[in-house]
Amino acid sequence: MRTILLGLAAMAMTATAARAAQAGEPPVVVELFTSQGCSSCPPADAFLTELARTRADVLPLAFHVTYWNYLGWADPFSLEAATVRQREYGRAFGANGVYTPQMVVDGAAEFVGSNRADGLRRIAAAAPKPVAVSLSRDGDTLVAAVGAGAGQGRVLLVGYDAQHQTSVGRGENSGRKLLESNIVRSLTEIAAWSGTAAELRRPVPAGEGFAVLLQAPDGRIIGAARLDRPAA
Repeated sequence: MRTILLGLAAMAMTATAARAAQAGEPPVVVELFTSQGCSSCPPADAFLTELARTRADVLPLAFHVTYWNYLGWADPFSLEAATVRQREYGRAFGANGVYTPQMVVDGAAEFVGSNRADGLRRIAAAAPKPVAVSLSRDGDTLVAAVGAGAGQGRVLLVGYDAQHQTSVGRGENSGRKLLESNIVRSLTEIAAWSGTAAELRRPVPAGEGFAVLLQAPDGRIIGAARLDRPAA
């Protein structure tokens, strides 16, 4: 009976996600801070891949940090901007330090990224985003439109690759072949926002897919949109 109930709950969550995506609602942003040098990260990477494959209402982003690079394996996707971003969240959450794998939902809640049940619960509880945001492409230019609203924030442009598989030669994951999804390749602050609607045009950054995030000073993501690479 427990198996049947869990299956019905999963079906209900999938249907809810599909309706949200069809309605054009902004996605729930799930950020994973991870590293190929961290032996406890692959389960969290797998959870993020699951979200990327099955949840159209979620924008999963894998930020590969740099501080594992000196412990046997240099992660080819590590970004200093990812490390800086995680430390910003650490200060916002009042943490004494940073760790991997860490997931952050909409900039408002953090938890151990391999805890799938906690992740699904926090995604389901995510608050609606109050500011309309869209992202489109015009040749070699991305066009981010941010609606009017209350408060202040910064507009972030993200470029990410859909998926990579890496054979790890050294470090804690030596000998493993890691499958990772929605790997962030670029992160750029493109504007400050103070409540006035704006259209921002920027060159296409590194990455296969793109997203724009509107983040409040306290870290909450109050607007989000994505632009995936067209299917071949």
